[in-house]
Amino acid sequence: MDSIIELQRQNHEEIERYERALYTVLSRPQNVHQSRLQNEHKASQILDRISSRVTNLNSTYQDQDARSAEIDAISTPSQPGDMSEFYARLGKIQEHHNKYPDAGADGPEFEIAALLDEFNPEDYDDDDDYAYEDSVGNLFSGEEVYGKYLDLHANHTAYNNLKNIGKRIGYLQYLDALLLAENGLIHLDIPKETQLSRDYERYIGDLHTYVTSFMRRTQPLVDIESKQTAASEEFDKKWEAGELEGWADVNQKPQVDGSGEGIWCTACQKMYSKQTVYDAHLTSKKHIKATSRQATSDQPPSNPNGPASTPTPPVTSESLRNKHRTAALLTYLATALLAGLVQTLNDTKANVERRFSLTAKEREQEILEAQKPPPPPPTAGPEGGAEEEEEEERIYNPLKLPMGWDGKPIPYWLYKLHGLGVEYRCEICSDHVYMGRKNFERHFQESRHAFGMRALGLPNTKHFHEITKIEDAMALAERLKREGRHEIFEQETMEELEDEEGNVYSRKTYDDLKKQGLI
Repeated sequence: MDSIIELQRQNHEEIERYERALYTVLSRPQNVHQSRLQNEHKASQILDRISSRVTNLNSTYQDQDARSAEIDAISTPSQPGDMSEFYARLGKIQEHHNKYPDAGADGPEFEIAALLDEFNPEDYDDDDDYAYEDSVGNLFSGEEVYGKYLDLHANHTAYNNLKNIGKRIGYLQYLDALLLAENGLIHLDIPKETQLSRDYERYIGDLHTYVTSFMRRTQPLVDIESKQTAASEEFDKKWEAGELEGWADVNQKPQVDGSGEGIWCTACQKMYSKQTVYDAHLTSKKHIKATSRQATSDQPPSNPNGPASTPTPPVTSESLRNKHRTAALLTYLATALLAGLVQTLNDTKANVERRFSLTAKEREQEILEAQKPPPPPPTAGPEGGAEEEEEEERIYNPLKLPMGWDGKPIPYWLYKLHGLGVEYRCEICSDHVYMGRKNFERHFQESRHAFGMRALGLPNTKHFHEITKIEDAMALAERLKREGRHEIFEQETMEELEDEEGNVYSRKTYDDLKKQGLI
C-alpha cells in the first residue's frame, strides 16, 4: 500500500470524517462548565489530528516527482494492452489484505467514536481495558475545581518568602495584587532591590509557567503561543525605547566613558559610568570598608576590566542593561496572561471568601458532594421534556439576594429588614466588608477582629466596640491610658497561676504568697 495517490485519497477521507466529527462536537449544547470544557478539549484533539493529516497531505503534494512517476506508471503502459503493472499492483493489494484482513476496515471510526462518546465498552469481552476515566478532570487539582478557579497558594508562599518584601500579605490581598494586571504591570509596589533579585526572577518564572499551563488546560482552543509571541514583540519595543512601566530606570542605556565600558571598582564590585563618579566614591565610607575587607581577605579581587590570573569578560553597559531583562520579560508576559483571567481571578477571590465563612462541617459536606460522580445528562423526549425540567431548576434571582436554608433566595422584605444591602467596612479586620448591621455588630467578638486588635497591641474590650479605624482605636487607647485606666490593658495580659489546691492567683499575688511561705 505504498501508492502515493492512495495515501492522498486516504488523508482526504480522514480529514472529511474529522471535520464532520468536529461539527458534531461544537454543535452540542454547552450549558454546563464541565461539558463545555470537555467539548473544547475534544475539539482541540480533533483539530490536532486534522492538522497532522493536512501536513502529510501537503508533503505528498509537494513531492511532484513521485506523484508524476505514479501517474505515468498507471496511465501509460510500455506497450498497448500491457496490463502487467496493473496486475502487479492488484496482487500486492490482495496479498496485503489476505495477510491483514481487518486492516483499514474501520479506519479512524473507533477513534472518532471515542471522541464522540459513542464507544460502548460493553460490546467487548475485556471491559477493564475500556474503563471510563475523566481525562479532562484529571488535569486539574481539587482547588481548581475543574478549571473554575486558580490555585495560587504555592505562588503566594513564594511571594511572601522574597527578601525585603516587607509585610507579608494574605491570600486575598495577593489575588488583589494580581488583579492589577487589568490596568498595568503587576508587582510594581515591591522594593527595587527585591525586583532585581534572582529569587524574584525565579518566582515570576514559576507564576508565568503556572498561568500558561492553566490557560492551556481551560482554553484549549485559544492559540496562546501566538498571543505570547505578540506580547514578547511588544515588550521588545518598549524595552528598547525605555518606556516599560516600573522598569524604566533599569533598562536605560547608561552613558559610559571610553569604548562602551565603564570603570570597575574591585573593592566595591561595582561599575561606574563616569570618571568623576568613580573619583567621588573613593572617599566614601563604603569604599574604605570594602578596601579594608579586601586587604584582609585571601581571595584575589575580581576586576573585569583589569588584568587578572583568570581572564573574565568585561562588564559593559549593555550587559548591565540586559541583566534583568528576563525578569522584566516574564513579568510582562505573566501580566498579559493574567489580564485575560480577570474574571477567573474574581471568581477565585469570591470562592475563597465564601469558604472562609463556612464551618468545618459545611466544608466537609462540600468536599463529599464534590467527590460524588456527576449525574447522567437528561435525555430529551419527543416533546423536549429535558429542556422544560432544566428551565424549572433555574433559580430566578435578579436582585442577587442571599440564599436561605432551603437553597432559594430570601424574601426581599427580610433582606431590607436586616439591612443586608448596607456595607460596613472594618479597617482593623484588613478592610473586610460586612453586609448588614447584625453581621457587623457580631464581628467584634469574632476571631478576625480579635486577631486584628491583638496585632495592634490593644485589648478587645467593650471600650473599643464600634471602633473600626486603626487611628481611632490607637487614639482611644492613648486616652484611656491618660485617664489612668491601666487595668483594661493589664486584664488582657495578666498571667494567672494555680496552686495545688486549685486556687487561682495573679502572678504578683502568687509570688507574694510564695515568698511568705503560704503556698
